[in-house]
Amino acid sequence: MRILAPPTAATLSGKIAAVRQLEVDGFAGAFLPSMGHDAMTVLALAAGETSQIELGTYVIPTYTRHPVAMAQQALAVNAAADGRFTLGLGLSHEIVIRNSWGLDFSHVVRHMREYLEVLQPLMRGEQVDYEGEMFQVHSQLELPDCEAPSVIIAALGPQMLRITGRLADGTALWLAGPKWIEEVVIPEMGGAAHDAGKPDPRVIAGVPIAVTANPDATRERIARAFAMYNTLPSYQRVIQGSGADDPAGVSIVGSEEEIERELLRWKEIGVTDFYAAFEGANADERQHTREFIAALAPNL
Repeated sequence: MRILAPPTAATLSGKIAAVRQLEVDGFAGAFLPSMGHDAMTVLALAAGETSQIELGTYVIPTYTRHPVAMAQQALAVNAAADGRFTLGLGLSHEIVIRNSWGLDFSHVVRHMREYLEVLQPLMRGEQVDYEGEMFQVHSQLELPDCEAPSVIIAALGPQMLRITGRLADGTALWLAGPKWIEEVVIPEMGGAAHDAGKPDPRVIAGVPIAVTANPDATRERIARAFAMYNTLPSYQRVIQGSGADDPAGVSIVGSEEEIERELLRWKEIGVTDFYAAFEGANADERQHTREFIAALAPNL
């Protein structure tokens, strides 16, 4: 199981430096959320200062970029990264798309299906003549120095997981515990990929993780820091389907031995990549967690 992590920093230069440091520390991937600076721009700049680490988005909302524009930018980033870029996409949420951005958020499953049916052949350099309900596209991108990046989708429910299995390369999960992954994610996505004649998709699972001698205080911190996810219906379903009541309930918190045992359990159920959101009751615990996970990664 590969270990990915977010390059956390407030400034553009800080994020690029954080990507460099993740590579130095031996992490397999630096996957950047979409908040703040444009994630693909940051990763394109970071690509020039790294040589091995996978660079990915976790994840970019589809609604603000037409699939032609998304394909152009993703191809450019992958070329800058010498093929190390992974494009992570997601729907986002109604509170963002409709309430904040003023865009239509209906027929979301159809939107993602049509988006991928346009995006994927465009990135392969094919002529696209597409007449769907959401998109009507007649275009081709001829970029001889660019190869299509891998695409992962933030797919939480069964319908999105089936689309992901058929049209993408894997899923980028957040706050989904082993029960949901084993009972819903892998059967739905893996079954759709198998039916489409594709290899087993990636299962990237992310939750807060903390090495701590005070698990109760750390879980209280996590519950406060990630309380917003309790207000989002899609995450409520996943958290409850994982057998928990809130984000703290799906987090991995405990001693070094407990953390290692739990990560090995996630690997055994089929998680291919773990996205580590380093947590702790204080800054020292968060740093210790990062160092421990970096040292543990080669053994997972």
